[in-house]
Amino acid sequence: MRLPHKRRADDTSSTDTTGSDERAQGPQRVGRPPGRAERRRSARRKGRSARAKGRSARSKAKRRLIDFPRRGRRGWRRWTPSWKLVCGLFLFFVAALTGLFVTVYIQVEIPDPHDSASRQATVYYWADGSRMVSVGNVNRQDVKLAQVPDSVEGAVISAENADFYSDSGVSVTGIGRAAVNIFKGKETQGGSTITQQYVKNSYLSQDQTVTRKVKELFLSLKVSNQRPKAEILEGYLNTSWFGRDAYGVQAAAYAYYGIPAKDLNPSQGALLAAVLKGAESFDPSLSADNHQRAEDRWSWILDRQVTTGSMSAEERAKYTQFPEPKPPVKPTSQAGQTGYLVDIANKYLKSRSGITDKDLAGGGYNVHTTFEKDKVLALTKAVEQVRAERLDPKKRPEDEYVQVGAASIRPKDGAVIAVYGGSDAIEHFTNNADTSGVPAASAFKPFVYAAALEEERAGRNRPTATADPAPPKPEPAGPSASSLALHAALVNSDHTPFVEVGKKIGLTTVKEVAVASGLREESMAKLEPTFSIGTSTPSAVRLASAYTTFVNQGRAADPYSVTKVERNGVAVNGGFGPGKPRRAISADTAAAVGSALRQVSWTALGPPKDARPLVPSWAGRTGPNDRMNSAWFIGATPELSTSVAMFRTKPDVPQLLPMQGVGGPDSERGSAFPPLIWKAYNEAVTPPRP
Repeated sequence: MRLPHKRRADDTSSTDTTGSDERAQGPQRVGRPPGRAERRRSARRKGRSARAKGRSARSKAKRRLIDFPRRGRRGWRRWTPSWKLVCGLFLFFVAALTGLFVTVYIQVEIPDPHDSASRQATVYYWADGSRMVSVGNVNRQDVKLAQVPDSVEGAVISAENADFYSDSGVSVTGIGRAAVNIFKGKETQGGSTITQQYVKNSYLSQDQTVTRKVKELFLSLKVSNQRPKAEILEGYLNTSWFGRDAYGVQAAAYAYYGIPAKDLNPSQGALLAAVLKGAESFDPSLSADNHQRAEDRWSWILDRQVTTGSMSAEERAKYTQFPEPKPPVKPTSQAGQTGYLVDIANKYLKSRSGITDKDLAGGGYNVHTTFEKDKVLALTKAVEQVRAERLDPKKRPEDEYVQVGAASIRPKDGAVIAVYGGSDAIEHFTNNADTSGVPAASAFKPFVYAAALEEERAGRNRPTATADPAPPKPEPAGPSASSLALHAALVNSDHTPFVEVGKKIGLTTVKEVAVASGLREESMAKLEPTFSIGTSTPSAVRLASAYTTFVNQGRAADPYSVTKVERNGVAVNGGFGPGKPRRAISADTAAAVGSALRQVSWTALGPPKDARPLVPSWAGRTGPNDRMNSAWFIGATPELSTSVAMFRTKPDVPQLLPMQGVGGPDSERGSAFPPLIWKAYNEAVTPPRP
């Protein structure tokens, strides 16, 4: 009975021993389930893992695109952006800015130059080639870059933009500096490239705004990429402000040195480059401080040209004397006689070419005239002298509203040498020298006399106004009784014979001779009996020109006032200059009328004021028997034919006022004064005769 119990005990003992060994080995036992401690540890590990995964999931779900303020940071670190954020934002900004820049650049179109950049002055020149006046809202003349000396180009580039030929057309630092100055309310001078300045001059306003600077940036890039550098430089030189009312290098060369740009030397070019910085501070004629600044900058620019390689040191050494410019003058205008001269030149060139008033308003023309400055001044002086000596509006009401018109023509070719159009072109707007409306009175009679002689000699088959270089042979017969009567009547200012001869030969015949001699058809009066005693109203220019027919053996040439017109260096076609002489009357007729006119000059002018012989002259005039409201004197010599008219006009009164009493009771209705004006003028401009 004990043996089974023992076996169970033995079995149990054996099992316990084994279990004890396995417990000693811990959880590494094979084939036995884990204990409670092990299960607890495993559960804890699984819990921690699950919680970590949850936190990771929640963190991923809540993560921001831009981690700022930064999570998981404390204090100032929370507000410090990560390098990833900084780099990302920078790249984004650069990409956005680049895209915007490219978009705007593509959309920018180069506009047409604004009016002030395309508008140029029209320049008028005296007969000797010197400049008379520049007319236009902008004193500017375009010149080709080839007409600008290399030394001037070098001075401008060295002073303004040394790397002009290699840059992109813009200065980003300059634009940034200008923008900062705008925000600060300061001026934005300096820092711009030549391209930027050209763009501003040609396409933009001068407003100092950020918007304008941005436009300048894009347009400058576009222009620099699409236009040759030479074209940009040419445009810049033609649009820049040099002070002294001068836009562009050509106008500046005249304003400072009285010469065209092509004649500037390197020293003068350096000064013009200096005033580009600001004429109000660098025009040496304005003040002593300006002079010092100008001299310093002039010297620096010459040195700078050596540095940039546009001038050698040997060449630089030649220019040690500051190139003093001429004193500044007031802005050119059409005051005095200038406006009348321009008016006559414009009328002539418009009649000879397709140039219109609109074209002239656009400017850019160089008009070379026949006007001689010394004779214009002498004619003006003669008129003013006689007026001052003989007229006194304060003393005599009849001396009020007196006007004078005069013109001087060169007989050999018809050139208009001088005119007097009135007291001042900017105050008196009617050109008295070139205006119809003043009756010629007895000054018209020579044409009646010529018509009668032509009828007497050749009948209705007298020569017409066609070219005929060879005068007809003189007729053997002497003057008839009727021609002698007209001769005497012309000298004595008798009207009746002229009225009668007009009826006899026909007023149409008289008119034809007058028009053939150079008077305008539209200035002819109605063909009434008084036509022969001067009811027609030719201008002073035309009457002076027509009288040259008697000096030139019966040949006539239309007056001209322009010899050449150019625009942008190209001649304008128009047949300017002297016309081909035409035969108006026979040489015999011209000689017969001239004989009477010389007698008129002797009685009208009297002896010369000095010992000189009397100048041979042909003269027509009005006299005391004339009852028309005008006084004329036309005196012609081989050198000059000059007409002088005096009359009275009152604003808003269409008719001429009477001449009775002008200058006092002995003035012969004012007819005494035109000969005095002619004589004073002719003695001033005619060289002494042996």
